[in-house]
Amino acid sequence: MTTAPHFTVADSAKDPDAEIWFAEPAGFTPLPLESLLVRPGSPAADELRTAFAPFLDAAPDKEIRRQFVAQLAAGQELLGALRELGTVHCSIGLHRDDMDDASDGKGHPLLSLFTLSWRDTAVAARAVTAARAVSAAEGHTHIGYAELPCGPGMFSETVRTPTVDIGLPRLPLLQIHAHLPHPDCRRLVVLTLSTTAAGRREQYRAILRQIAETVSFVSPLEHGTSEAG
Repeated sequence: MTTAPHFTVADSAKDPDAEIWFAEPAGFTPLPLESLLVRPGSPAADELRTAFAPFLDAAPDKEIRRQFVAQLAAGQELLGALRELGTVHCSIGLHRDDMDDASDGKGHPLLSLFTLSWRDTAVAARAVTAARAVSAAEGHTHIGYAELPCGPGMFSETVRTPTVDIGLPRLPLLQIHAHLPHPDCRRLVVLTLSTTAAGRREQYRAILRQIAETVSFVSPLEHGTSEAG
């Protein structure tokens, strides 16, 4: 017996200005970029401080509060850099490693970061744009072409080590990419799934492929389906 997949429709899927729709598997929590990246002194900034006040009040001492504020500021800086690069969606993935041989049988938690970013491109056929996106960049491996429901796409992988100045742990970071050209042939969307759990490369490839297969550049809600955006 095959069970039909279940989708929860996010409010953003009904946004009249939305340009892309997709679905994320269980285990991903979207980060509210607009709420976290607010202008200092604005009403939104006051709301953000109010939202975090219970966490600060629960801290056992000033040093813990200072560390929390510093980590929040570092996270905002990272998200701000991503947005400057065209990122419009960001989610944190938390999954249990059910392939782990840990003695307790529960497996260890695995963290990942999923981002969706827009890039402008020279006008060209969509398949050509997808190929150029990978060939013009350095360090991409495991390159593969695919015909997806939304059109042609190119998958690739990179492994990078964060530089000291950005404050992230200097662990090799596996990044799996899907380059999906828009039907207007002037831009493409890049899906990227990043994780330090390089040993689970096959599983993360499958996750990104699953997300890419749900991408639509036309609202699926208008056709009676239930993809989340």
